[in-house]
Amino acid sequence: MQKYLLGIVAGVGVLAASSFIFNTRPVVAQTQEYPVYDSAGRVKPPTGYRAWVFVGAPLTPEGLNDGKYNCNADGTNCTRSNFPEYHHVYIEKKNVDAYLKTGTFPEGTVIVKELTRVLNPTFPDSSRTEPSGRGYFNGAYNGIDMSVKDSKRFPETNGWGFFTFGHHPLPYNPTSAEEPVTECAGCHIANVANTDMTWIQFYPLLRDKKGY
Repeated sequence: MQKYLLGIVAGVGVLAASSFIFNTRPVVAQTQEYPVYDSAGRVKPPTGYRAWVFVGAPLTPEGLNDGKYNCNADGTNCTRSNFPEYHHVYIEKKNVDAYLKTGTFPEGTVIVKELTRVLNPTFPDSSRTEPSGRGYFNGAYNGIDMSVKDSKRFPETNGWGFFTFGHHPLPYNPTSAEEPVTECAGCHIANVANTDMTWIQFYPLLRDKKGY
């Protein structure tokens, strides 16, 4: 009788362990797909994008520009650069891999551009001196833009939609409607239509296609 009971207990333990293993595997495998739209068709910013492939960081310091951009509604507090300052650009690895193989991004590609100010400038050109020398260094986060490749949704802008979640410090706006052609897509169409609407020339990994 005692051996019989021990056998039952052991069998239950094996079944419980098996159930735990099989029930946890699908959770580990789940991943979030982007882009994500709300019921009004506004896109939400992706989460975890800073862990995507970092492809480059063009820099347009305020001290090297003399324009009038990103002003408040009353025309005050403008920036001298349209995209101040560093442009940290992130793309999911699967889409980078596809580009390296084919020279174009697959449908559904999301490209995130996060802006950071330069760190506390002390010279008129926006540079400062650090132990490594005089130059530019990353300061505070200051905005996020995003482009999405979807030929069906954005046929009038060469298959790409452009969004901004604010050119300002954190927190960023929770959603964004598609930006007007005059704000983003027009510049891409005029300058980088032949490189899948993306500034490939600024990103060595994509430009040179030599892999990681």
